[in-house]
Amino acid sequence: MTEEREFGFETRAVHAGQRPDPYTGASTTPIYQTAGFVFEDTESASAYFNLQEYGNIYSRIMNPTVAAFEERVANLENGVGGVAFASGLAAQAAVFFLLLEPGDRIAVAKALYGGSTAQLNHLARKLQIEVDWVDIDDPDGWRSAVTEETKALFAETIANPGGNVLDLEAAAAVAHEVGSPLIVDNTFATPYLCRPIDWGADIVVHSATKFIAGNGTTIAGVVVDSGRFDWSNGRFPAVADPSAAYHGLRFHETFGVYGLLMKLRAETLRDLGSSLAPFNAFLLLLGLETLTVRMDKHVASALAVAEWLREQPGVEAVRHPALPDSPYKPLVDKYLPLGAGSVFSFDLDSGREGGRRFIEALSLWSHIANVGDTKSLVIHPASTTHHQLSDDELHASGVAPGTVRLSVGLENVDDLLWDLEQALRAASSVTVIA
Repeated sequence: MTEEREFGFETRAVHAGQRPDPYTGASTTPIYQTAGFVFEDTESASAYFNLQEYGNIYSRIMNPTVAAFEERVANLENGVGGVAFASGLAAQAAVFFLLLEPGDRIAVAKALYGGSTAQLNHLARKLQIEVDWVDIDDPDGWRSAVTEETKALFAETIANPGGNVLDLEAAAAVAHEVGSPLIVDNTFATPYLCRPIDWGADIVVHSATKFIAGNGTTIAGVVVDSGRFDWSNGRFPAVADPSAAYHGLRFHETFGVYGLLMKLRAETLRDLGSSLAPFNAFLLLLGLETLTVRMDKHVASALAVAEWLREQPGVEAVRHPALPDSPYKPLVDKYLPLGAGSVFSFDLDSGREGGRRFIEALSLWSHIANVGDTKSLVIHPASTTHHQLSDDELHASGVAPGTVRLSVGLENVDDLLWDLEQALRAASSVTVIA
Protein backbone atom coordinates (compact mmCIF):
# COMPACT_ATOMS: atom_id res chain seq x y z
CA MET A 1 0.00 0.00 0.00
CA THR A 2 1.42 3.39 -1.04
CA GLU A 3 1.82 5.86 1.82
CA GLU A 4 -0.09 9.14 1.36
CA ARG A 5 2.25 12.08 1.03
CA GLU A 6 1.88 15.84 0.63
CA PHE A 7 4.34 16.54 -2.18
CA GLY A 8 6.32 19.78 -2.29
CA PHE A 9 5.81 22.58 -4.80
CA GLU A 10 8.89 21.72 -6.88
CA THR A 11 7.79 18.09 -7.17
CA ARG A 12 4.28 19.08 -8.23
CA ALA A 13 5.63 21.57 -10.76
CA VAL A 14 7.30 18.61 -12.50
CA HIS A 15 4.70 15.87 -12.04
CA ALA A 16 1.21 17.27 -11.39
CA GLY A 17 -1.33 16.53 -14.11
CA GLN A 18 1.05 14.18 -15.92
CA ARG A 19 0.87 10.41 -16.13
CA PRO A 20 2.88 8.03 -18.32
CA ASP A 21 1.11 7.49 -21.63
CA PRO A 22 -0.83 4.22 -21.19
CA TYR A 23 -0.16 3.07 -24.76
CA THR A 24 3.47 3.99 -25.36
CA GLY A 25 4.88 4.57 -21.89
CA ALA A 26 6.03 8.07 -22.91
CA SER A 27 7.27 9.90 -19.81
CA THR A 28 6.47 13.33 -21.23
CA THR A 29 2.86 14.29 -21.94
CA PRO A 30 2.30 13.70 -25.68
CA ILE A 31 1.09 16.46 -27.98
CA TYR A 32 -2.42 15.35 -28.91
CA GLN A 33 -2.47 17.34 -32.14
CA THR A 34 -5.98 16.46 -33.21
CA ALA A 35 -9.16 18.40 -33.83
CA GLY A 36 -11.57 15.67 -32.75
CA PHE A 37 -11.78 12.38 -30.91
CA VAL A 38 -13.42 9.10 -31.92
CA PHE A 39 -16.37 8.18 -29.69
CA GLU A 40 -16.70 4.68 -28.26
CA ASP A 41 -20.32 4.47 -29.43
CA THR A 42 -23.38 6.64 -30.01
CA GLU A 43 -24.49 6.35 -26.41
CA SER A 44 -21.23 7.65 -24.97
CA ALA A 45 -21.13 10.43 -27.58
CA SER A 46 -24.58 11.59 -26.48
CA ALA A 47 -23.53 11.46 -22.82
CA TYR A 48 -20.47 13.64 -23.53
CA PHE A 49 -22.51 16.26 -25.37
CA ASN A 50 -25.13 16.34 -22.61
CA LEU A 51 -22.42 16.66 -19.89
CA GLN A 52 -23.58 13.40 -18.33
CA GLU A 53 -20.10 11.94 -18.75
CA TYR A 54 -16.72 13.67 -18.94
CA GLY A 55 -14.74 12.98 -22.09
CA ASN A 56 -12.99 14.49 -25.08
CA ILE A 57 -15.24 15.75 -27.85
CA TYR A 58 -13.37 18.44 -29.76
CA SER A 59 -10.11 20.27 -29.08
CA ARG A 60 -11.87 23.63 -29.08
CA ILE A 61 -13.42 22.56 -25.77
CA MET A 62 -10.86 20.20 -24.26
CA ASN A 63 -7.75 18.27 -25.21
CA PRO A 64 -5.58 15.82 -23.21
CA THR A 65 -2.38 17.89 -23.53
CA VAL A 66 -4.22 21.05 -22.55
CA ALA A 67 -5.93 19.19 -19.69
CA ALA A 68 -2.55 18.20 -18.24
CA PHE A 69 -1.49 21.85 -18.24
CA GLU A 70 -4.78 22.96 -16.65
CA GLU A 71 -4.47 20.37 -13.91
CA ARG A 72 -0.86 21.29 -13.13
CA VAL A 73 -1.51 25.02 -12.80
CA ALA A 74 -4.60 24.40 -10.66
CA ASN A 75 -2.59 22.09 -8.44
CA LEU A 76 0.15 24.68 -7.96
CA GLU A 77 -2.40 27.42 -7.22
CA ASN A 78 -4.25 25.20 -4.71
CA GLY A 79 -7.42 25.43 -6.80
CA VAL A 80 -9.91 22.70 -7.71
CA GLY A 81 -9.30 22.98 -11.44
CA GLY A 82 -8.58 25.25 -14.37
CA VAL A 83 -9.56 26.14 -17.92
CA ALA A 84 -6.91 27.24 -20.40
CA PHE A 85 -7.32 29.87 -23.11
CA ALA A 86 -5.41 31.18 -26.10
CA SER A 87 -4.11 34.22 -24.16
CA GLY A 88 -4.21 35.87 -20.77
CA LEU A 89 -6.61 38.56 -21.99
CA ALA A 90 -8.86 35.84 -23.44
CA ALA A 91 -8.88 34.07 -20.07
CA GLN A 92 -9.93 37.09 -18.05
CA ALA A 93 -12.39 38.28 -20.73
CA ALA A 94 -14.08 34.88 -20.52
CA VAL A 95 -14.49 35.22 -16.75
CA PHE A 96 -15.95 38.72 -17.08
CA PHE A 97 -18.22 37.61 -19.93
CA LEU A 98 -19.51 34.70 -17.85
CA LEU A 99 -20.12 36.49 -14.56
CA LEU A 100 -21.20 39.99 -15.57
CA GLU A 101 -24.51 41.07 -17.05
CA PRO A 102 -25.86 44.45 -18.22
CA GLY A 103 -26.35 46.75 -15.24
CA ASP A 104 -23.71 45.05 -13.09
CA ARG A 105 -20.68 46.79 -11.65
CA ILE A 106 -17.11 45.57 -11.21
CA ALA A 107 -14.55 47.15 -8.88
CA VAL A 108 -11.10 47.19 -10.49
CA ALA A 109 -7.69 48.31 -9.25
CA LYS A 110 -6.43 51.42 -11.06
CA ALA A 111 -2.89 50.03 -10.97
CA LEU A 112 -3.35 47.59 -13.83
CA TYR A 113 -1.77 46.40 -17.07
CA GLY A 114 -2.75 48.80 -19.86
CA GLY A 115 -4.22 46.03 -21.99
CA SER A 116 -6.47 44.96 -19.14
CA THR A 117 -7.58 48.55 -18.54
CA ALA A 118 -8.46 48.97 -22.20
CA GLN A 119 -10.22 45.61 -22.28
CA LEU A 120 -12.38 46.44 -19.30
CA ASN A 121 -13.24 49.89 -20.59
CA HIS A 122 -14.35 48.65 -24.00
CA LEU A 123 -15.88 45.35 -22.90
CA ALA A 124 -17.82 47.11 -20.17
CA ARG A 125 -19.15 49.70 -22.59
CA LYS A 126 -20.41 47.01 -24.98
CA LEU A 127 -22.01 44.99 -22.17
CA GLN A 128 -23.40 48.05 -20.32
CA ILE A 129 -21.34 47.27 -17.24
CA GLU A 130 -20.03 49.99 -14.92
CA VAL A 131 -16.37 49.87 -13.87
CA ASP A 132 -15.46 51.47 -10.53
CA TRP A 133 -11.73 52.17 -10.41
CA VAL A 134 -10.08 51.62 -7.05
CA ASP A 135 -6.90 53.04 -5.54
CA ILE A 136 -5.56 49.94 -3.83
CA ASP A 137 -3.09 52.06 -1.85
CA ASP A 138 -6.07 53.59 -0.05
CA PRO A 139 -7.02 51.33 2.89
CA ASP A 140 -10.68 52.20 2.30
CA GLY A 141 -10.46 52.07 -1.50
CA TRP A 142 -12.29 48.79 -2.02
CA ARG A 143 -14.98 49.43 0.56
CA SER A 144 -15.80 52.89 -0.81
CA ALA A 145 -16.06 51.55 -4.38
CA VAL A 146 -18.26 48.51 -3.75
CA THR A 147 -22.05 48.76 -4.06
CA GLU A 148 -24.92 46.28 -4.07
CA GLU A 149 -24.50 45.99 -7.86
CA THR A 150 -20.81 45.05 -7.61
CA LYS A 151 -20.49 41.53 -8.96
CA ALA A 152 -16.69 41.13 -8.73
CA LEU A 153 -13.43 42.69 -7.56
CA PHE A 154 -10.39 42.48 -9.84
CA ALA A 155 -6.72 43.31 -9.30
CA GLU A 156 -3.19 42.09 -9.91
CA THR A 157 -1.04 40.57 -7.18
CA ILE A 158 1.84 42.80 -8.32
CA ALA A 159 0.66 45.63 -10.53
CA ASN A 160 2.06 46.17 -14.01
CA PRO A 161 4.16 48.32 -14.20
CA GLY A 162 3.78 50.30 -10.96
CA GLY A 163 4.71 47.41 -8.65
CA ASN A 164 1.78 48.05 -6.30
CA VAL A 165 1.18 44.98 -4.12
CA LEU A 166 -2.41 43.95 -3.44
CA ASP A 167 -3.52 43.41 0.15
CA LEU A 168 -5.23 40.13 -0.67
CA GLU A 169 -6.91 39.51 2.66
CA ALA A 170 -8.36 43.02 2.82
CA ALA A 171 -9.73 42.84 -0.74
CA ALA A 172 -11.18 39.36 -0.15
CA ALA A 173 -12.91 40.52 3.01
CA VAL A 174 -14.69 43.35 1.18
CA ALA A 175 -15.63 41.08 -1.72
CA HIS A 176 -17.14 38.44 0.53
CA GLU A 177 -19.07 40.99 2.60
CA VAL A 178 -21.19 41.73 -0.49
CA GLY A 179 -21.24 38.16 -1.83
CA SER A 180 -18.89 38.78 -4.75
CA PRO A 181 -15.75 36.91 -5.87
CA LEU A 182 -12.26 38.36 -5.73
CA ILE A 183 -10.52 37.74 -9.08
CA VAL A 184 -6.73 38.09 -9.02
CA ASP A 185 -4.29 38.24 -11.91
CA ASN A 186 -1.27 36.39 -10.51
CA THR A 187 0.91 36.64 -13.62
CA PHE A 188 3.87 38.55 -12.13
CA ALA A 189 4.03 36.53 -8.92
CA THR A 190 3.34 33.04 -10.36
CA PRO A 191 2.04 30.37 -7.97
CA TYR A 192 5.61 29.87 -6.75
CA LEU A 193 5.88 33.31 -5.14
CA CYS A 194 2.24 33.77 -4.13
CA ARG A 195 -0.95 31.71 -4.12
CA PRO A 196 -3.84 34.21 -3.84
CA ILE A 197 -6.38 31.46 -3.14
CA ASP A 198 -4.59 30.79 0.16
CA TRP A 199 -5.35 34.41 1.14
CA GLY A 200 -9.03 34.47 0.18
CA ALA A 201 -9.10 34.97 -3.61
CA ASP A 202 -11.83 33.04 -5.41
CA ILE A 203 -10.55 33.03 -8.99
CA VAL A 204 -6.99 33.35 -10.25
CA VAL A 205 -6.06 34.22 -13.82
CA HIS A 206 -2.68 34.09 -15.52
CA SER A 207 -1.10 35.29 -18.68
CA ALA A 208 0.82 32.02 -18.99
CA THR A 209 2.74 33.73 -21.80
CA LYS A 210 5.01 35.21 -19.14
CA PHE A 211 6.84 33.32 -16.39
CA ILE A 212 4.87 30.08 -16.71
CA ALA A 213 6.10 29.62 -20.28
CA GLY A 214 9.35 31.32 -19.34
CA ASN A 215 11.02 31.66 -22.71
CA GLY A 216 8.91 33.99 -24.83
CA THR A 217 7.65 31.30 -27.23
CA THR A 218 4.00 30.91 -26.33
CA ILE A 219 0.83 32.98 -25.96
CA ALA A 220 -1.59 31.47 -23.41
CA GLY A 221 -3.89 32.12 -20.47
CA VAL A 222 -5.53 30.09 -17.74
CA VAL A 223 -8.32 30.48 -15.17
CA VAL A 224 -8.14 28.65 -11.83
CA ASP A 225 -11.12 28.37 -9.47
CA SER A 226 -10.75 27.98 -5.71
CA GLY A 227 -13.96 25.92 -5.54
CA ARG A 228 -14.99 27.80 -2.38
CA PHE A 229 -17.31 30.52 -3.66
CA ASP A 230 -21.08 30.02 -3.35
CA TRP A 231 -22.34 30.64 -6.88
CA SER A 232 -25.88 29.89 -5.70
CA ASN A 233 -26.05 32.94 -3.41
CA GLY A 234 -28.66 34.54 -5.67
CA ARG A 235 -26.28 36.87 -7.47
CA PHE A 236 -24.91 34.70 -10.29
CA PRO A 237 -27.72 33.28 -12.42
CA ALA A 238 -25.27 32.37 -15.20
CA VAL A 239 -23.78 29.66 -12.97
CA ALA A 240 -26.73 28.79 -10.71
CA ASP A 241 -29.87 29.14 -12.82
CA PRO A 242 -31.09 26.66 -15.47
CA SER A 243 -29.04 26.81 -18.68
CA ALA A 244 -30.98 27.10 -21.91
CA ALA A 245 -28.01 25.58 -23.74
CA TYR A 246 -28.24 22.32 -21.77
CA HIS A 247 -31.98 21.72 -21.31
CA GLY A 248 -32.23 23.53 -17.97
CA LEU A 249 -29.05 22.12 -16.39
CA ARG A 250 -28.01 24.02 -13.26
CA PHE A 251 -24.22 24.05 -13.35
CA HIS A 252 -23.50 24.84 -9.71
CA GLU A 253 -26.13 22.45 -8.37
CA THR A 254 -25.01 19.64 -10.70
CA PHE A 255 -21.22 19.99 -10.57
CA GLY A 256 -20.72 21.56 -7.15
CA VAL A 257 -17.21 22.99 -6.71
CA TYR A 258 -16.61 22.48 -10.45
CA GLY A 259 -19.76 24.39 -11.45
CA LEU A 260 -18.02 27.58 -12.57
CA LEU A 261 -15.31 25.69 -14.46
CA MET A 262 -17.82 23.49 -16.25
CA LYS A 263 -19.86 26.52 -17.28
CA LEU A 264 -16.69 28.31 -18.39
CA ARG A 265 -15.63 25.36 -20.53
CA ALA A 266 -18.92 23.98 -21.80
CA GLU A 267 -20.45 27.33 -22.77
CA THR A 268 -18.03 30.29 -22.64
CA LEU A 269 -14.96 28.62 -24.14
CA ARG A 270 -17.14 26.65 -26.54
CA ASP A 271 -18.86 29.78 -27.83
CA LEU A 272 -15.95 32.25 -27.81
CA GLY A 273 -13.60 29.71 -29.37
CA SER A 274 -10.43 31.07 -27.75
CA SER A 275 -8.94 27.62 -27.13
CA LEU A 276 -5.33 26.85 -26.33
CA ALA A 277 -3.43 24.81 -28.94
CA PRO A 278 -2.08 21.42 -27.78
CA PHE A 279 1.47 22.28 -28.87
CA ASN A 280 1.39 25.46 -26.80
CA ALA A 281 0.15 23.47 -23.80
CA PHE A 282 3.12 21.12 -24.29
CA LEU A 283 5.54 24.07 -24.15
CA LEU A 284 3.81 25.41 -21.05
CA LEU A 285 4.16 22.08 -19.27
CA LEU A 286 7.90 22.18 -19.98
CA GLY A 287 8.03 25.73 -18.66
CA LEU A 288 6.37 24.78 -15.39
CA GLU A 289 9.00 22.09 -14.79
CA THR A 290 11.68 24.78 -14.34
CA LEU A 291 9.49 27.50 -12.79
CA THR A 292 11.00 27.35 -9.31
CA VAL A 293 14.66 27.50 -10.33
CA ARG A 294 13.97 30.26 -12.84
CA MET A 295 11.97 32.37 -10.39
CA ASP A 296 14.68 32.15 -7.72
CA LYS A 297 17.20 33.53 -10.22
CA HIS A 298 14.78 36.13 -11.59
CA VAL A 299 13.99 37.42 -8.10
CA ALA A 300 17.60 37.66 -6.92
CA SER A 301 18.83 39.38 -10.09
CA ALA A 302 15.93 41.86 -10.20
CA LEU A 303 16.52 42.98 -6.63
CA ALA A 304 20.24 43.42 -7.33
CA VAL A 305 19.46 45.55 -10.40
CA ALA A 306 16.93 47.65 -8.47
CA GLU A 307 19.37 48.31 -5.65
CA TRP A 308 22.06 49.32 -8.16
CA LEU A 309 19.72 51.68 -10.06
CA ARG A 310 18.87 53.57 -6.87
CA GLU A 311 22.45 54.79 -6.67
CA GLN A 312 22.79 55.94 -10.28
CA PRO A 313 22.69 59.56 -11.46
CA GLY A 314 19.84 60.31 -13.82
CA VAL A 315 17.48 57.89 -12.07
CA GLU A 316 14.68 59.77 -10.36
CA ALA A 317 12.89 56.87 -8.68
CA VAL A 318 12.98 53.06 -8.55
CA ARG A 319 9.74 51.18 -7.88
CA HIS A 320 10.57 47.68 -6.73
CA PRO A 321 8.20 46.52 -3.99
CA ALA A 322 10.85 44.52 -2.12
CA LEU A 323 13.19 47.48 -1.55
CA PRO A 324 13.47 48.30 2.17
CA ASP A 325 11.89 51.75 1.81
CA SER A 326 9.06 50.63 -0.48
CA PRO A 327 5.59 51.23 0.99
CA TYR A 328 4.76 47.69 -0.17
CA LYS A 329 7.57 45.98 1.75
CA PRO A 330 5.25 44.83 4.59
CA LEU A 331 2.85 43.30 2.03
CA VAL A 332 5.77 41.64 0.24
CA ASP A 333 6.92 40.12 3.52
CA LYS A 334 3.41 38.81 4.17
CA TYR A 335 2.27 37.59 0.75
CA LEU A 336 5.52 37.19 -1.21
CA PRO A 337 8.16 35.92 1.23
CA LEU A 338 10.18 34.30 -1.56
CA GLY A 339 10.42 37.57 -3.49
CA ALA A 340 8.44 40.14 -5.44
CA GLY A 341 9.12 38.89 -8.95
CA SER A 342 11.47 40.32 -11.54
CA VAL A 343 9.41 43.04 -13.22
CA PHE A 344 9.70 46.60 -11.94
CA SER A 345 9.97 50.13 -13.22
CA PHE A 346 12.09 53.20 -12.68
CA ASP A 347 11.89 56.83 -13.77
CA LEU A 348 14.54 58.74 -15.69
CA ASP A 349 14.85 62.42 -14.86
CA SER A 350 15.40 63.09 -18.58
CA GLY A 351 11.74 62.37 -19.38
CA ARG A 352 10.29 60.90 -22.55
CA GLU A 353 13.26 61.70 -24.77
CA GLY A 354 15.62 60.27 -22.19
CA GLY A 355 13.58 57.08 -22.13
CA ARG A 356 13.86 56.81 -25.90
CA ARG A 357 17.65 57.33 -25.87
CA PHE A 358 18.06 54.90 -22.99
CA ILE A 359 16.27 52.07 -24.77
CA GLU A 360 18.02 52.68 -28.09
CA ALA A 361 21.43 52.58 -26.38
CA LEU A 362 20.91 49.15 -24.82
CA SER A 363 22.56 46.18 -26.49
CA LEU A 364 21.88 43.20 -24.20
CA TRP A 365 18.35 44.06 -23.03
CA SER A 366 15.73 43.27 -25.66
CA HIS A 367 13.15 45.95 -26.49
CA ILE A 368 10.06 43.73 -26.40
CA ALA A 369 6.44 44.14 -25.28
CA ASN A 370 6.57 41.11 -23.01
CA VAL A 371 7.87 40.06 -19.60
CA GLY A 372 8.88 36.82 -17.94
CA ASP A 373 11.39 35.71 -20.56
CA THR A 374 14.74 34.08 -19.84
CA LYS A 375 16.13 37.13 -21.67
CA SER A 376 16.08 40.54 -20.00
CA LEU A 377 13.47 42.81 -21.57
CA VAL A 378 12.84 46.55 -21.53
CA ILE A 379 10.03 48.83 -22.66
CA HIS A 380 8.85 52.43 -22.37
CA PRO A 381 5.22 52.01 -21.26
CA ALA A 382 3.94 55.53 -22.03
CA SER A 383 4.61 55.06 -25.73
CA THR A 384 3.84 51.34 -26.03
CA THR A 385 1.97 49.07 -23.58
CA HIS A 386 0.07 51.99 -21.99
CA HIS A 387 -0.06 54.27 -25.02
CA GLN A 388 -3.85 53.94 -25.30
CA LEU A 389 -4.42 55.38 -21.82
CA SER A 390 -5.22 58.98 -20.92
CA ASP A 391 -2.81 61.05 -18.80
CA ASP A 392 -4.98 60.43 -15.73
CA GLU A 393 -5.04 56.68 -16.41
CA LEU A 394 -1.26 56.71 -16.93
CA HIS A 395 -0.76 58.42 -13.60
CA ALA A 396 -3.08 55.95 -11.87
CA SER A 397 -1.13 53.06 -13.39
CA GLY A 398 2.16 54.45 -12.05
CA VAL A 399 3.47 55.53 -15.45
CA ALA A 400 5.35 58.81 -16.03
CA PRO A 401 6.93 60.16 -19.26
CA GLY A 402 10.32 58.84 -18.21
CA THR A 403 9.15 55.50 -16.80
CA VAL A 404 11.05 52.44 -18.03
CA ARG A 405 9.87 48.91 -17.26
CA LEU A 406 12.40 46.13 -16.83
CA SER A 407 11.87 42.38 -16.87
CA VAL A 408 15.09 40.96 -15.47
CA GLY A 409 16.10 37.68 -17.08
CA LEU A 410 18.62 34.98 -16.34
CA GLU A 411 21.81 36.55 -17.69
CA ASN A 412 24.86 37.39 -15.60
CA VAL A 413 23.95 40.37 -13.42
CA ASP A 414 27.26 42.14 -14.03
CA ASP A 415 26.59 42.07 -17.77
CA LEU A 416 23.12 43.50 -17.27
CA LEU A 417 24.48 46.32 -15.10
CA TRP A 418 27.18 47.14 -17.66
CA ASP A 419 24.54 47.54 -20.34
CA LEU A 420 22.28 49.67 -18.12
CA GLU A 421 25.19 51.92 -17.16
CA GLN A 422 26.12 52.82 -20.70
CA ALA A 423 22.45 53.37 -21.59
CA LEU A 424 22.04 55.71 -18.60
CA ARG A 425 24.92 57.77 -19.90
CA ALA A 426 23.15 58.07 -23.24
CA ALA A 427 19.91 59.10 -21.54
CA SER A 428 21.63 61.74 -19.40
CA SER A 429 22.87 63.55 -22.52
CA VAL A 430 19.32 64.85 -23.02
CA THR A 431 18.71 68.47 -22.13
CA VAL A 432 15.49 68.67 -20.16
CA ILE A 433 13.48 71.85 -20.76
CA ALA A 434 11.20 72.77 -17.85
